[in-house]
Amino acid sequence: MGAALLGGLLKAGHEIGQIVCTTGSEERAGILRERHPGLRVLPKGNCEAVRGADLIVLGVKPYAVPKLVDEIAQELNESQVIISLAAALPMAVIERRVNGLQMPVLRAMPNIPVLVEEGAIALCANEFATLAHRDMVEQLFRAVGVVVFVEEDMMDAVTALSGSGPAYVYMVIEAFIAGGLKMGLSREIATRLAEQTVLGAAKHVRQSGAHPAILRDEVITPGGTTIVAIHELERHGLRSMLISAIETATKHARDRSAAFVQKLES
Repeated sequence: MGAALLGGLLKAGHEIGQIVCTTGSEERAGILRERHPGLRVLPKGNCEAVRGADLIVLGVKPYAVPKLVDEIAQELNESQVIISLAAALPMAVIERRVNGLQMPVLRAMPNIPVLVEEGAIALCANEFATLAHRDMVEQLFRAVGVVVFVEEDMMDAVTALSGSGPAYVYMVIEAFIAGGLKMGLSREIATRLAEQTVLGAAKHVRQSGAHPAILRDEVITPGGTTIVAIHELERHGLRSMLISAIETATKHARDRSAAFVQKLES
């Protein structure tokens, strides 16, 4: 996700000279430099990267965050802002490792479409993050998508809905394509129609401001193909399955977060 966010920010026009990246190996650093010429990449240079930074983005797996924060703690100061991309990791884990500093800490849950500047990003902030800090971080992420603020106890639901959500939509697109193939369309045409149908429908929801149910009813004509198809979808429980998927994923995220914190404290 760190690499995805980096790609999105650069594509959105952020200056490459303002960004410093770190990696765990020279091999990975070489890949990033080749992909983004001019980017400053420091293999295992976390402390050096933190010095003088205004924003510090922790783009590592949750289990690696405590060790990383412990490593850079001596370089931190209260004028800096920390942003964690680690799913399931509460901000309190970071707050306890910054040597008593009253640092602004924010937690972000971006999803993979940040790569194409259409991400859905949820943010939450600790008590030391001012409105100015929140605005600065929001502006950063707005370059790659839509940004919302939530309370931290809602981040597991965000993870289940928008974090994992692209996978659900990819499955829908895949099914659309398969349906088109079954009915005789070429793969190329089925793919183009499927992807544009999903993109167009989402854009219509955003721009119209109408409830999706209202927009759905506008497509339906008495005795037409749409109502027959919707009846079949309802018969198989499409909406119930998606609701249950988000509910199940939320519970899993909460359990994973609780287990992770318990392990750290044991």
